[in-house]
Amino acid sequence: MEENMANNVVTQPESTPLDRKTRVKSIIGGSAGNLVEWYDWYVYAAFTLYFAPKFFPEGDSTVKLLQAAAVFALGFLMRPIGAWVMGIYADRKGRKAGLSMSVSLMCVGSLIIACTPTYETIGMFAPAMLLFARLLQGLSVGGEYGSSATYLSEMAGKNHRGFFSSFQYVTLISGQLLALCTLIVLQRTLTEQALGDWGWRIPFFIGAILAIVVFWIRRGLVESESSKQAQKQAKEGGPKSGAVELFTKHPKAAFTVIMLTAGGTLAFNTFTTYLQKYLVNTSGFEKTTATEITTAAIFIFMLIQPAIGALSDKIGRKPIMIAFGVLGVIFTIPIFNHIGATNNAMTAFMLCMSGMIIVSGYTAINAVVKAELFPAHIRALGVALPYAIANTLFGGTAELVALSFKNAGHESYFFYYITFMIGLSLITYIFMKDTKKNSLITDN
Repeated sequence: MEENMANNVVTQPESTPLDRKTRVKSIIGGSAGNLVEWYDWYVYAAFTLYFAPKFFPEGDSTVKLLQAAAVFALGFLMRPIGAWVMGIYADRKGRKAGLSMSVSLMCVGSLIIACTPTYETIGMFAPAMLLFARLLQGLSVGGEYGSSATYLSEMAGKNHRGFFSSFQYVTLISGQLLALCTLIVLQRTLTEQALGDWGWRIPFFIGAILAIVVFWIRRGLVESESSKQAQKQAKEGGPKSGAVELFTKHPKAAFTVIMLTAGGTLAFNTFTTYLQKYLVNTSGFEKTTATEITTAAIFIFMLIQPAIGALSDKIGRKPIMIAFGVLGVIFTIPIFNHIGATNNAMTAFMLCMSGMIIVSGYTAINAVVKAELFPAHIRALGVALPYAIANTLFGGTAELVALSFKNAGHESYFFYYITFMIGLSLITYIFMKDTKKNSLITDN
């Protein structure tokens, strides 16, 4: 009976047509919030080199970064919980409600980090408060991904889902880029000592203020028709979003999300988050130079996303994901070995950029691929929870694993680990159906 009801959700019309102006306005509004969410999340990674000694005073530079990376990884542990709780909330109460809730939690987390005294002032309470704030932000981001990916996919028309949903990662990368640009500005305007003493707090205050602005923007968004239909059917006795429903009625789709995410999220976090530390700790670049190299590469990386998304609307999602898998397996190890051996900034930039181009085969279309796997009544949870599980296990631990291998004197092992995980995802890409041709999202 429940299976038939679930099938009814797929086959009957989910929505009424939306004009292009409404689509674009909604996507811009949803994307702006996504940008701020990810800015707040990545500011932590961007400024780790400066605030780590204030919260973890013992040990050499690698040990301090390792301790800060551990907190970063623990923040990812909250993402499955956030994905579970807020995914259900977004499915049952609407995408707009889920988006507003996630940005509120992010605001509180940023304020806590900005205001927390250092270890010298309050001892162990300092890293404890830092950890609490990151757990809160992890809860927020866990819900943000599913809500935003689902909302953007649902608000896009059938023939342009790849293009419009790619802005989920455009704004994600923009948030990271904004965090790095903030770092560059502060590096150029403050002394090294001032930035390490108090300047690192500035970006967290900025993030909290921006989150408040976005909260009001999101409250004015148009709800997706897919969500409205799903809520209506639930009130009439139809299936409701929940973890049991997800893993008993849609186990294949949930497992597919986990496996297609594993290699992609590990590669993405390595090339965009860990790379800055790698350029400093291994290649030997100055902090400012490493930041500028990373920022320039990520900027171009951001611009590529819509082009790849639009290409997927023409040729399908599957060929693009397979291309990422094949190229990632072949070139990840050589790229990192050459980055680690060079002291030329332009060479390092070109190598970083080549890696990010490869990763674009995952980042540009992964949101729409996941959304197209699930019916509307469980779509936000289906996108968010399996993704969060994979992201916690592989993406969130990327820096921790990399620094652990380096600390143990076996840094190259990390590159083999990335290659292996991309290979596992490649197997999934090869055997899964092309979601463009088999989408469970009906046109809005």
